[in-house]
Amino acid sequence: MRRVTIVTAIVFGAFVFLGISFLLARALTGQGAERSEVVDVLRAQARGDAPAVLRDLPACAREPACAQLTRARVAKLKRPGKVEVLNFRPSVGVTLTRRSGTGRVAWRAGNSLPVVQCFKARREGPLTGGGVELLAISDPIGLQASCG
Repeated sequence: MRRVTIVTAIVFGAFVFLGISFLLARALTGQGAERSEVVDVLRAQARGDAPAVLRDLPACAREPACAQLTRARVAKLKRPGKVEVLNFRPSVGVTLTRRSGTGRVAWRAGNSLPVVQCFKARREGPLTGGGVELLAISDPIGLQASCG
């Protein structure tokens, strides 16, 4: 009887450990997914591809004023060359549930001067399904400016 109890405790402990490890791994990969989404928008901006930017910002695409502003911004930010992220600050840290926040990205394309932009994102944690949705991206701000 004692051996069955010990085996059951070990199996239960292993199950709990694996479950917590899985949730933590999913939570930690959220920042990478967010960065990937932001880089997709930056590449589309640098190409001057406003429709691609709006596809990556579905909440903005649904609002006519935001969509118009985004098209104008993309036209101004068109740059030749490969997009390089110089600095990235995610919208939120590790989260297990749904959270929204504002992040900051500094980037450049080719030999152009750096561009700094703020972005709003909604991140889902592993308890709410995982995933990232970009909500908006700002006009360029000063190199040392914060996103407030």
